[in-house]
Amino acid sequence: MNPGSLSSNQKVTTDSKHSLSIAPDLLKRDCSATKPDQKWAGDIPYLHTTEGWLYLPVTIDLFSRKIIGWSMDITMKSSLACNALNMALWCRKFPKGAIVHSDRGNQYGSDAFRNILCENGLQQSMSRKGDCWDNACVESFFHSLKVEAELYEPMMNRDQMREAVFNTSKLIITGHVGTAAQFFGI
Repeated sequence: MNPGSLSSNQKVTTDSKHSLSIAPDLLKRDCSATKPDQKWAGDIPYLHTTEGWLYLPVTIDLFSRKIIGWSMDITMKSSLACNALNMALWCRKFPKGAIVHSDRGNQYGSDAFRNILCENGLQQSMSRKGDCWDNACVESFFHSLKVEAELYEPMMNRDQMREAVFNTSKLIITGHVGTAAQFFGI
């Protein structure tokens, strides 16, 4: 394998080579928040299954480190990120002024996603190009989830992976240990 190439169980999910507008980085790697609904962060990672990829976008409140919005599908389209954001808005009763931070992927740069932000008085923030450390607060959650979920033998199909994501008995997320149901607030 060439240095810098991806193995068969890795996938590039951020397409930042698009003509969509890029928001400034308002978060500036400061993942702390002093109150709920001040800063949210999102990302769309993938889970490897025997049937292909499963995408799990989430929106995390950086104050509580809890997922407040999520969605899951076999394709990575802008509606997936929109669904996670809409769930967060409903869950938190439509707060105004929150910073919503993400990578520069086209799902987060889409007109549909930006319209939801604008209509609800939210501030968009995006990481610098190619810098995963700018969204480390979300990346750490997904690393924990992938390690936990993908260690099962044999490898799971999509339905089994969905169940594992929601029924994992011990999931370490950003320093918190709890059940997936506790983390997802269900």
